Amino acid sequence: MRSASQAVPVSNTMLRAGFIARALAVLFLLFDGVLHLMRPAPVAVSFAQLGYPLDLAVGIGILELACVAIYVIPGTAPFGAILLTGYLGGAVASQLRVGHSLFETIFPVIIGVLVWGGLFLGDRRLRAAFLRRRDTEES
Repeated sequence: MRSASQAVPVSNTMLRAGFIARALAVLFLLFDGVLHLMRPAPVAVSFAQLGYPLDLAVGIGILELACVAIYVIPGTAPFGAILLTGYLGGAVASQLRVGHSLFETIFPVIIGVLVWGGLFLGDRRLRAAFLRRRDTEES
């Protein structure tokens, strides 16, 4: 059996791609969280369409920003990704519940892929954990 450091090669291209994916996800989530705090007219319209009271916007924004803060700290990034997965899963469920378009429903999934893909590409330990598990299952 290979050791984790031998099993998981890393390239600068992979690290850059991971950084870009994470940065895109973080920038969108920060923008979205701040909009929830500011509650402009488009947020009010979205909340009305989803059937949520506008009073929840600030709490949801704080929750989103807290999850992003945990995600951007390198030592807690995997935990932040788990929290963001739950948050984004709620967004998908909300979109499905009201029957929004495919793009509006899938967009949180795309952000989730950026969150996890960026973490996977940029974090050697996470790649080692996933690849080691796969190697163990194949044995």
